[in-house]
Formats: sequence, structure tokens, C-alpha cells
Amino acid sequence: MFNQLVLKYFEKLETPFYFYDTGLLHKTLFAIKEAANLYHYTIHYAVKANANERILRIISSYGLGADCVSGNEIERALNCGFTPNKIVFAGVGKTDQEIKYSIDENISCINCESIEELQVINSIAQASKKKVRVALRINPNIDANTHHHVTTGLSSNKFGISQYELMLIIKNINTFKNLQINGLHFHIGSQITDLNVFKELIKVVNTFQNFLREQNIEISYINLGGGLGIDYENPESQIPDFQTYFSGFNKSLQIFNGQTVLFEPGRSIVGQCGSLISRVLFVKNNGDRKTIILDSGFTELLRPALYQANHKIINLSSNKSLEEYDIAGPICETSDYFGRSILLPSTQRGDLIAILSVGAYGEVMASQYNLRTIASKYFSEDIKPKLEKSKTIFHNHYLF
Repeated sequence: MFNQLVLKYFEKLETPFYFYDTGLLHKTLFAIKEAANLYHYTIHYAVKANANERILRIISSYGLGADCVSGNEIERALNCGFTPNKIVFAGVGKTDQEIKYSIDENISCINCESIEELQVINSIAQASKKKVRVALRINPNIDANTHHHVTTGLSSNKFGISQYELMLIIKNINTFKNLQINGLHFHIGSQITDLNVFKELIKVVNTFQNFLREQNIEISYINLGGGLGIDYENPESQIPDFQTYFSGFNKSLQIFNGQTVLFEPGRSIVGQCGSLISRVLFVKNNGDRKTIILDSGFTELLRPALYQANHKIINLSSNKSLEEYDIAGPICETSDYFGRSILLPSTQRGDLIAILSVGAYGEVMASQYNLRTIASKYFSEDIKPKLEKSKTIFHNHYLF
């Protein structure tokens, strides 16, 4: 996957570091834009997946909007080229300061998750002498069949407005004089690979659409959130099947004249373009098990510890016969493992290890626990000119 000249470049760098294949990112953005344009769907990138400024500037250059879940994400998006009219503000716990900031910046919409939040937004909007666009995030009570830590659409989850609360909002809608409630927002979870789950979501959306129409409430746009997963086991597939994903909504989603349909993908755009490059510190032999200790841990990639997630791991330095290893980090926590019983070529101290599919929820979740240094970031478009000076012939447009 990584050619020899890239590996030679890696050898000079201090590990651990994140490495981004910007060529793949461009290719993925082109693919999702092309698929969405077939149905005139609008795409907002979920900033929480990866908020690296350089990544954001590339994404904004394709005309995508931004889905933000904090005031700082809104500020970062604005600084990286996203226009206010293409920014939405979601999140179950927005502070008054964040709400005011989003109103002052004239962003497109605030996705609201409770009656009390509606009241607060209305009050702040009144003080600002503005009328604010609001979407109601509905909890559809759908099981996304994904890890319980990233399921967001069940009634037991903290997210969204219940049907009971929706009835109260409709009953008192005229009291929110500084709000323009004209959107519906749904999000049922993350890393969804069973597309049948979205069929259930479509049924619920259609039901709410018809119900609100009966109440003479005009809805101008439907926000269907994100959640489309990537293939962590076979990252070589690289680009998700966006066409099948969007066509499923197009077949069954009921849309009225003038309505806009909005999606908020994150992981599916950036997930496969990032890798975590680490170096082997030690190989421990505990009798019946061998454990590789890397210089990166859950401070650089939290997903395995938090979600029991599996990432493909490869040894970039060895092509020897395969052996079975547990792969751990240096953090003083028992949960600091990247994988167990992993087959790798015979590995030794100093080998370079690549953990793949780290473009989403890798760098953005990094911490300095144990007072560790935040890992550096490198980009393929920066090293390609250096490699081309060696008059290397690349066999395709991308480095890998």
C-alpha cells in the first residue's frame, strides 16, 4: 500500500504521526458530490469527524456545508472557508454563549433538541432582535444496529425531541415569536453498515412529514444526519458506495415541493484517508503470547479502547513470516490496546507500524493524557514533490 520511497520518507520522521492521503480525500469528495447531485441533495460535512484545518479547507473548497456541534467548531469552520449560510449547529447541550455566537454569525440553522432549548434560543434571539431558523431534532426510536456508544436514535438516548415534546411544541408554537421553525432533523447513529436501517428511518420521516403537514406546519428542509459507515476490515475499498446510499433515500423518501434534503456525513468522507504511523518500542514475550509495544496509544487513537473498534494494522518494515501478536500502546491503562491476536510479519524493535482508517475520530479525539505530546500531521501532497525529485514514476494519481 505504501511504496518504498514513502517508507524511506517516513523513516526520517519522529513517530507517532498522522498521515493523510489528500489525493484519496479529493477523490472521495468528488464521488460524494457526484452521487448527491444526481438527486439534488445538499451535503454538510460533520466537523466532529476530523477538524484538522487543512482537511477542512479542502472539504470547503468543494462547496460543502458544515455540521457543527460546538461554538469552537463553528468558528473553525468559518475560518476554513465554510460560509455562514452553509453551517448548521447541532448538539444536545449548547451553552448560551454558543447560541448567541451562532446567531451573531448568521449561520443557516440551529438544530434544537428540547422544549427548554427552544425557549432559550427564542429568548436570546429576541434580545438580539433577530428571527432565527430552527430545525427540530426528532428522536425516531430506531435501533441503528451499531455500537451502543454511537447509537443516537433510541428513546433511551439523550438526543432529540420525543413525540410527546413535539406535541407540546406544536401546541405552543406561536409563543416562539423569534424563531422560524421550518426544518426536521434526524440522526440515528454512526458507523452504520446495514443500509436497511435507513429504510426504517425513511418510514419515520415520512410519517412526521405528513403529520406536520396536517398541522399546517410548513417544513422547508429535511436533515437526515449522517451515519454511513466505512469498511475498517478492508480499507483498500476506500470509497463508500455513495450512489447506493443516496438512491435508497430517493426511492422511498417523501418530499414535498420546494423542500431541501440535507445529509451530514463525516466518517465516510475522511475515514479512509488517514493513517497513524507508529514505531515499535519493544516486543515482549510473555510465554504463550507476544506483545508489541508501540510509541502510540489511545492518546492518538481512542476508538479501540472506547468502542472496541478494529483497525487494520500493517508492519511497514518487515516481510518475514507471519506471527501472532497483541498490539498495545505505552499508556498506563490496561485498555490501551489496538488489537489482540493480530497476524503480522515477524516484528522487532524499530519497525514502522501503520494503523489504517484513522482519518475519522483519530486526530480529533487525541489527548495529552500522561502528559504526552500531540502527534504531528503530514500530508501526501507535501511529500509527493519531494519524491518526484528522485524521478520516481508513480503508477497512478495517488501515492498509494
